[in-house]
Amino acid sequence: MSNGSFPPEPGRRGGTLAIVLAALIPACFAGWLLWSSVGGAKDDGAGGAGGTGAPTTSSTSSPPPPSSGASGASGASGASGASGASGASGAPSPSGEASGDVPGEASGKTLKGKVVVIDPGHNPHNRDHPSQISRSVDIGTEEKECDTTGTATNSGYPEASFTLDVARRARTLLEARGATVRFTQDGDRPYGPCVDERAEIGNKAHADAVVSVHADGAAAGERGFHVILPKSVRGGGADTSAITAPSRHLGERLLDRFERATGSEPAQYIGDGSGLDVRGDLGGLNLSTVPKVFIECGNMRDSQDAAELTDAAWRGRAARGIAQGITDFLNE
Repeated sequence: MSNGSFPPEPGRRGGTLAIVLAALIPACFAGWLLWSSVGGAKDDGAGGAGGTGAPTTSSTSSPPPPSSGASGASGASGASGASGASGASGAPSPSGEASGDVPGEASGKTLKGKVVVIDPGHNPHNRDHPSQISRSVDIGTEEKECDTTGTATNSGYPEASFTLDVARRARTLLEARGATVRFTQDGDRPYGPCVDERAEIGNKAHADAVVSVHADGAAAGERGFHVILPKSVRGGGADTSAITAPSRHLGERLLDRFERATGSEPAQYIGDGSGLDVRGDLGGLNLSTVPKVFIECGNMRDSQDAAELTDAAWRGRAARGIAQGITDFLNE
């Protein structure tokens, strides 16, 4: 207390306090009522409906970081997507494909109840059985060799290894869509089978579609892929009159989807450059009674094509193109 001051009297102090409290309490109560009426307890962010108080993300917020493996994911078959992108969940779809790779691809399309035969061209063991594969067989219009060893890249990668790899990848995709898939050979035979037996396997299976997978052995500098369609032939045991039209439809779907999946262009050194070639000298086509085509996926003797054919990721895309072409055809 300072010099010259006097303490307040007790009665005056109590009265002053009562007056102050009487003024403050109504003011505080009125302020609380006003605050409640304008929703002061609501969250600042948009979308806080229900008054839960849970944090929300406004429309201008940055999206959350993608989960691990959201891009470039490949399926169990090892086939990578055409765009390398996966679906929103970041997980591969059951088909072995990353979902959403190509708009509308395989969307709502099932192959349940369909039978597909894939014919991996040649056989890795053919080179060990020259006398067996060189014997002649009847292809209806003429006689030809039972089978051949196929071609290879300049570095020695065999066509027979390429065809099996792509065929197995395509099988994984097609089976995931519900198809029953059968092979003419899966590297499990000593050689062959011969071209007439390859056709017979598809016929006995009553296949809805047959695709024979190959790679070409043209001159260096010739690039691209092409699809071989059966010519209308009749002779001996050959009669393709009933399958030429559906086989062309299959070939056209395959051509379109393979080009889109791989980015490869149709070969200009075959036929008219359309990527479609019609032949009547192949036993696998002549003797078929079900829709069937061959696909030559590229030229193994050209260094640029060979670089793609020997690349596992590219082979995955090739398998996707083949599987999708078959799917499109069987859903027409």
